[in-house]
Amino acid sequence: MIDLSTNYLGLNLRSPIVASSSPLCKDLDNIRKMEEAGAGAVVLHSLFEEQIMMESFWFDRFLNEGADCFPEAMSYFPDKDSYQLDPSAYLKHIEAARKAVKIPVIGSLNGVSTGGWIKYAREIEAAGADALELNIYFLATSIQTTSQEIEQSYCELVRDIKAQVRIPVAVKLSPYFTAIANMCRQLDLAGADALVLFNRFYQPDFDLESREVVQNLDLSTSDELRVRLHWVALLCPYLRPQFAITGGVHTAKDVLKSIMAGAQVTMMTSALLKRGIGYIEIVEQDLVTWLESHECNSIREIRGSMNAASVSDASAFTRANYLKVLSSYAMKEVAG
Repeated sequence: MIDLSTNYLGLNLRSPIVASSSPLCKDLDNIRKMEEAGAGAVVLHSLFEEQIMMESFWFDRFLNEGADCFPEAMSYFPDKDSYQLDPSAYLKHIEAARKAVKIPVIGSLNGVSTGGWIKYAREIEAAGADALELNIYFLATSIQTTSQEIEQSYCELVRDIKAQVRIPVAVKLSPYFTAIANMCRQLDLAGADALVLFNRFYQPDFDLESREVVQNLDLSTSDELRVRLHWVALLCPYLRPQFAITGGVHTAKDVLKSIMAGAQVTMMTSALLKRGIGYIEIVEQDLVTWLESHECNSIREIRGSMNAASVSDASAFTRANYLKVLSSYAMKEVAG
C-alpha cells in the first residue's frame, strides 16, 4: 500500500494534493466532493477586508442619502440581511465546513490594514479553522513606495498575527521581490509556519476596439511550475518554514516534481476548474502508479531529493548555469 500522507502546518494530511483557495470552495457540496476525491486539505476562498469595507460604505450611503426628504423615505431603506457588513457568513462557512468534512479546513485572509488582518485572523481561528493562509496581494503602484517599506510591512504583519493566534500561519507570496530568498528568510524570522509559492496576479488587458481596460482570468498551465520548483528547491534546505507550491500544478508529474523540490503539499485550482473536482482522484491514482513503478513506498521517500542540497550540481539552480543553457541552445541551432 503506497503511503501518500504528508504533514503540512502541523496537520496530518492523507495526500499532498490540496484544493487551493477558489470560488469552488464556497460550496459545501464541493468541499465534500474534494474530500471524497482524495484531497488532503482545502483552503477556503479568501475573506477580502476591502469587500467588507466597500459594502459597509454603500450600506451607510443608502441609509443616509435622502432619508430626511420625506417620511416615506423610510420605506426605501435597503434590507440589512442582503448586505454582508461583517465576516459572519464566511465564519459560518468555516464552521459548516469543519462539520461537513474530516480533512483540515484552512482559512484564507486577504486584508488591507494591519488592524483588519488581526481582527479577522482572530475570528477565523475562533470559527474553527485548522490553519490560516495570508494571501498577501499588495501591488505597489505608487512611485513613492520603496521595496524596503513593502517588505517590512509584510514581516510586521506576519509577526503581529502570529502574536495573536495559535493556529499555524502560512504566507502566500508573489514572485516579484528583488531578493526573494532574503524575503523568505525575513518571513521565517517573523514566524511564518509555511510559505506558499507563488500567487498569480490577474492582470488587465486592453480592448483595442472599445479602448477599455478589460479583466481576463487566464487559468494556469504546467509551464508555470518551473519558477516555483526553482525557488522551493533552492530555499527549502535552509529555511524553517514548510513549502507549498501553487500555480502550475496540473498532473501527477507536477506533484512529483514539487515534492522532489521539497514541497510538503501541492495546491490545485485551475486543474479542478478545467477538469472537475473528481480529477483529484485521477492525479492520485497516477501518483500511486509512478511510485509503485519506481519501488517507492511513500511520498516521503522522494521529498527533497531534487533540492539544492541533494543534487550533484547545485549550479543548475543558479546563474552559473545560465551560460550553459544559452550555449546548448546555440549548439542545437547550429546542428539544425
